Amino acid sequence: MKIDDLTLTLFKWNDIPVTKYAAGSSNLTGETALGLLKIRTDDGIDGYAFLGSATYSAEVDCKGLMQFLKPLVMGEDPLDREKIYQNMWKQNRKVTLRSIGAIDVALHDIAAKAAGVPLYKLLGGFRTQIPAYASSAILSEPEEYAEEALQYKKDGWAAYKIHPPTIWRKDIEVCKQVRKSVGQDFDIMLDSTWAYTYDHAIKVGRAIEELGFFWYEDPLADDDLMGCIKLREKLSIPLMATEYSPGGFTNYAPWIINKATDYLRGDVAVKGGITALMKTAHLAEAFGMNYEIHHGGNSLNNWANLHVILAIKNTTFFEVLLPSGAQKYGIVDDLNPDSNGMITAPDVPGLGANIDFDLIKSKSFETLQ
Repeated sequence: MKIDDLTLTLFKWNDIPVTKYAAGSSNLTGETALGLLKIRTDDGIDGYAFLGSATYSAEVDCKGLMQFLKPLVMGEDPLDREKIYQNMWKQNRKVTLRSIGAIDVALHDIAAKAAGVPLYKLLGGFRTQIPAYASSAILSEPEEYAEEALQYKKDGWAAYKIHPPTIWRKDIEVCKQVRKSVGQDFDIMLDSTWAYTYDHAIKVGRAIEELGFFWYEDPLADDDLMGCIKLREKLSIPLMATEYSPGGFTNYAPWIINKATDYLRGDVAVKGGITALMKTAHLAEAFGMNYEIHHGGNSLNNWANLHVILAIKNTTFFEVLLPSGAQKYGIVDDLNPDSNGMITAPDVPGLGANIDFDLIKSKSFETLQ
């Protein structure tokens, strides 16, 4: 089996609600562009991935993918994923990890279809369900977070994560009101999106320790390894960094060696695909650490993330970023938790998502070949 074609179709995503999750991560225009990556083989098996998100247009990455990565995969056996990954990684100064990740996801889709199994089975199935947590956008007032968290608890979700206003005193008040609203028998997490100074991170961390929060995510700058070392020594709540720590797979090593974080973090878009996530999950397991998978930025990435989660033991939740209108697009019958807050494994070969090709065709504006 050989790869005989690779195309990237750009299509519009309109009517996205105004959303913000962190400084530099927002959509105020209501539209973006996604890319449908298709890798074709001479055996008639096609693999797919999406490129882009509501806050990051695929137009930013598409030319680099086609110029630098497509030549590396043409004519290759798609089952040689490790070889292709290593060759793509050598281009990481020229292309983004999102581009590498998209090709890697599509190759895994091909491999699982060729094997006739859902992808998580090919990766080495560990479970068939995972609890889902609702992950907020930035809201205006503490009361809004409290009401939203309580509703998700009533709806049966496993947990709720706060993306706060990133004003440390107000963030503490948000956390207090959410805990008061949902009671003590519901898991809550805080993702401060790299917003604090060390002094403020200590104050917020101690406050949420007292409130019994499940983890404390990204309070300091993404490259502040030394600050995280000091912060972790001061706090007992699990600290989670490395979501956007500079570098690829090997950059996790200094965070582990220096005991700068309790959990590792990543997803197929920001870490370069399923190959990178599986390597990291097993590395984390060797050190007794969780590898908590971040949301994927688009619907098909979330399906890819789910397969990794179902294939490893050292992760706790599946993240569902809110609102749905800013996260779900291009898939028919997208992932949703059941009444018990669980996401269930797909049962068809490959990624298992029902891509809405009719929608994509109606919204497409350019195909790169």
